[in-house]
Amino acid sequence: MTSSSAPTRETWGGRTAFIIAAISSAVGLGNIWRFPGVAYENGGGAFLVPYIIALFTAGLPMLFLDYAMGHRYRASAPLTFRRMRKSFEPLGWWQVGICFVIAAYYAAVIAWAVAYSLYAITQAWGDDAVGFFLHKHLQTADQPGFTLSFAPAAFIPMLFIWVLTIAALALGIRRGIDRVNKITLPLLAITFLSIVIYSLFLPGAIDGLNAFFTPSWEALADPQVWIAAYGHIFFSFSVAFGIMLTYSSYLRRKSDLTGSGLVVAFSNTSFEIIAGIGVFATLGFLASNQGTSIGELENIQGVGLAFMTYPTLLSQMPGGVVVGVLFFVSLVLAGFSSLLSILQVIAAAVQDKTGWTSRRTGIAVGVAVAIPSLLIFATTSGFYALDVIDSFINNIGVVGSAVVSLILVGIVARKTPELAAHINAVSSFKVGRLWQVMIVAVTPAILAVILVTGTLSYIRSGYGGLPTWFVLVAGWGTLAVLLIASFAASYGKYRRPGADVIPQEDSLALAAEVDHDRQEILTSKARKETRS
Repeated sequence: MTSSSAPTRETWGGRTAFIIAAISSAVGLGNIWRFPGVAYENGGGAFLVPYIIALFTAGLPMLFLDYAMGHRYRASAPLTFRRMRKSFEPLGWWQVGICFVIAAYYAAVIAWAVAYSLYAITQAWGDDAVGFFLHKHLQTADQPGFTLSFAPAAFIPMLFIWVLTIAALALGIRRGIDRVNKITLPLLAITFLSIVIYSLFLPGAIDGLNAFFTPSWEALADPQVWIAAYGHIFFSFSVAFGIMLTYSSYLRRKSDLTGSGLVVAFSNTSFEIIAGIGVFATLGFLASNQGTSIGELENIQGVGLAFMTYPTLLSQMPGGVVVGVLFFVSLVLAGFSSLLSILQVIAAAVQDKTGWTSRRTGIAVGVAVAIPSLLIFATTSGFYALDVIDSFINNIGVVGSAVVSLILVGIVARKTPELAAHINAVSSFKVGRLWQVMIVAVTPAILAVILVTGTLSYIRSGYGGLPTWFVLVAGWGTLAVLLIASFAASYGKYRRPGADVIPQEDSLALAAEVDHDRQEILTSKARKETRS
């Protein structure tokens, strides 16, 4: 049966809308909140070496693979893997589950940024930014555990974020996500670039840049540095957990996949490096003010960097009120667009499975994620849970998803030649045998070593000095629940009309159509130039 028998599927308004959406997804909290902290913790300049290697050996190959699968099979992650081979469907639901968990805690970080956008006006954290964040804002419990005691300063902005998110999801791809991205991405770029430029002129900024760009070569011998680099690449690129696969499924039939992918990849990486420059320059200023070195600063990792160290910095910085508001507004803008992309993975899967309208699906998915998000991460124990779950989901869940995807697609189903032909039929930049070798051999081998090493490290050493029982429940328990849910969700029929219709695509014919269209465009341009 040909693809013409399948029902029409919602699409982006055009390639530009897709690129903006993909960049908005990739350029998120991972760039501002996560990358500088991960880089600092893993050797500063030394981290950039495995980061760049991870970009070319895993990030780009996986990005092209996600694009190819989504565009070729025109479906959500579970249905894409099902159309490839029915037994692969649980992997798609595993990716949906990862998005469910990430969205739940991602909303919490965005809500913190909303609150801090207001705190920054009066610098409400005073002289103790760490104590303010942990004890006044989050009202964090003294010991790790699980409570139902809400922290109002966390709960109220989270509820606000979820109301906006559900409204955007209910409007669908074009009226909701597309419009939001066209507003948030330019605002984010302007806002954050202003902060970076300002930070470069602060006293001590050069010391910060030296710390960012000077490698500590000893750190390269630490497997954890490499694990962190690859885990962050997947988080930052939004690959291996369904986002780019889902987004590309909404592309029109004749769309330049690799051209779009390269724009998205290097836009994201550029923003990440710029964010690192801005943050490390300001850390240099903070260290200079305190008469210490950057290496001796505290609370630089992850959440601590944005909500503990940066407020301390703002209190000492000339113009700190304006910079503070701009910084936290940047976090909100970056986070909100990424949150929508994460939730779209879940919405697309549910819509394929149930056949519901986009409005009904958006509301149902938003409410379903919002409830556990508020119950877990808006409580006095939410900070501990977020820390553990973020680490396990990204370093084991996402990397594991990538390894299994590569093995099933490249080795078991042997789909790389077909997917390469599909990419080349529509793309300006062609992938050759090197890409296929990367997908089948190099990338899965590297990621398998990293996955095993990281897993053994968690088993032997636990996580962050937290109690073993808490790590078992929040970390390993979350992964176990997702695994069970992935297989459970694979049962039952798809109610979406035409779900069992596998789109048939003749790559040679498609390539001929694309070449013809390009020739028509060139001829039309030549005629216009002749007339003028």
